[in-house]
Amino acid sequence: MTWFRRRGRPAHPDLLTPAEWRVADGVRHGLSNPALAARQGVSAEAVKYHLANIFRKLGVTNRNQLRHWPGISRDTLLAKKDIAMDQTIAFGPVGQIARSVKNIQEATDFYANKLGLKHLYTYGAMGFFDCGNLRLFLSEGDSRASESILYFRVPDVRPAAALLAERGVTFLNAPHMVHKHQDGTEEWMAFFEDNEGRPLALMAQIK
Repeated sequence: MTWFRRRGRPAHPDLLTPAEWRVADGVRHGLSNPALAARQGVSAEAVKYHLANIFRKLGVTNRNQLRHWPGISRDTLLAKKDIAMDQTIAFGPVGQIARSVKNIQEATDFYANKLGLKHLYTYGAMGFFDCGNLRLFLSEGDSRASESILYFRVPDVRPAAALLAERGVTFLNAPHMVHKHQDGTEEWMAFFEDNEGRPLALMAQIK
């Protein structure tokens, strides 16, 4: 039997396995190893193993470099979209506001049962509610308890982030997928700072 060895690295978007993509996107979203392990239902050692492989494949040496790595998986819907690199940003309405809470169960009861907001879904320590055309995101135990984050809707986070960066806006991470819904809809985000160093975000839903 003759074995053939593929020379060189695979095409850049295919460089990571699905599990590695999930870890890489989690790191780019600012999650710690324990948070990644809990969210993905794996051990902390598995996360460390994937991170070691990611660092080796991408040639990065730390989490900060990984957070700014711009690659996206070829299997995502966003990868199949053409990038419209024009000089304007089609900001939509604010699509989401994030708020920290001490206890997600108690907060869910308050916002759903006392305020009467429509409870969309809960993932672990994160809950989402419908406020008309605005989504409220509650996160348990966020260290930025004093900050509320505004998420601006855009058609595609990639050109929007690139243009804002050209204007001198400081980004905290590269555009990355944060969640894929059961119907296949992808949620993409990129976080940046305002003039006082407070967090803002771009968000896009790709269907």
